[in-house]
Amino acid sequence: MNLGDHVGDDPLLVHRNREALGRALQWPSSPTWLQQCHSRNIIRSDASDSSTIADAAWTPSVGSVCVVMTADCLPLLLSSKDGKKVAAVHVGWRGLAAGIIEVAIAQMGSGGELMAWLGPAIGAEDYEIDAQVRSKMLQADPDATSAFVDTRAGHWNMDLYELARRRLRQSGVRDIFGGHFCTYSDPEQFFSYRRDGVCGRMASLIWRES
Repeated sequence: MNLGDHVGDDPLLVHRNREALGRALQWPSSPTWLQQCHSRNIIRSDASDSSTIADAAWTPSVGSVCVVMTADCLPLLLSSKDGKKVAAVHVGWRGLAAGIIEVAIAQMGSGGELMAWLGPAIGAEDYEIDAQVRSKMLQADPDATSAFVDTRAGHWNMDLYELARRRLRQSGVRDIFGGHFCTYSDPEQFFSYRRDGVCGRMASLIWRES
């Protein structure tokens, strides 16, 4: 079920898919669907004057739904341990290098007060990157060499999950869950841009119920 309105699908079908998802999840309000751009921009999902050009949304408000869409990039869901703040973060390599995780945590408060869930993303065995990407990632985290495995000249497999875990731990987050999926190798469950090229988008959502 495609939930992205930017991948060439019929807009009416996407709208119906989103409505069907809302009925299935019984969400308390319509989400603020972001125009994701591989940035470090974050908005407050319940702020009516916020631009939707962002890669993360957070809220302290009951009933305000945060959502990100992915098809290989990492959906990261954050919650304060007292349940009073939540966030959804779209983590691609560009956003990770730019500090999107740290920006989201700064909006939420101290990392030690947060829990994190790593949703379906491309696994390390299927995520080959070149020297330019590796260089940018190591500029942001010089000690992350273990997240890269040589595959061929000038190319490495990159562990997006491990890189995200490192950044979370460096920001003080200790309660980290998930991170055991692979969108690329599981076509029956997940869309994968790297596998299929033109494809749909999945959604990861979080909200406060009380």
